[in-house]
Amino acid sequence: MLRWGDKFLDIRKISRLGLLTALALIIFIVELRLPDIAPIAGMKLGLANIITVYAVYTYGGAEAALILYARILLGTLMTGNFSALIFSLSGGTLCLIGMILLKKAIDIKHMWLCSVFGAILHNIGQTAAAVAVMRTLAVISYLPFLMISGCIAGAFTGIAAQLIVSRINKYGKK
Repeated sequence: MLRWGDKFLDIRKISRLGLLTALALIIFIVELRLPDIAPIAGMKLGLANIITVYAVYTYGGAEAALILYARILLGTLMTGNFSALIFSLSGGTLCLIGMILLKKAIDIKHMWLCSVFGAILHNIGQTAAAVAVMRTLAVISYLPFLMISGCIAGAFTGIAAQLIVSRINKYGKK
């Protein structure tokens, strides 16, 4: 451990968080190259959220927030899509807050369920940002379609994160 002022920094933990951030960023960039799954704007799998769900359950809210915001900011810089920043931040923040709160009620064996609720909150946050940016309530008509796809994508990313945690727990003890 290193001492920074009156705090100690765990180099291994910082390294792991950096690797998780890099992995989330790589997944985000690769997903951008995949064809759209539906003709509705904003509908995607959100595969980088596998890392966010994993981080919420294995590290905690503060560390998951660091990973999420670093991925959003670096992803914005790498893609040059600065107009998407407000949507990513609003959806990601609402999703993260919801998952941190739900983690207290949903155990690690059901983290996929927390991910589904997180995806729903992400869609609500993005829709709220779209209403604010476009200054029209017409965008809300997309919300039911985004909710359905969000539930499916949230279940997928949550199950993936749950499988990763179970594999790490299984092989990490040996």
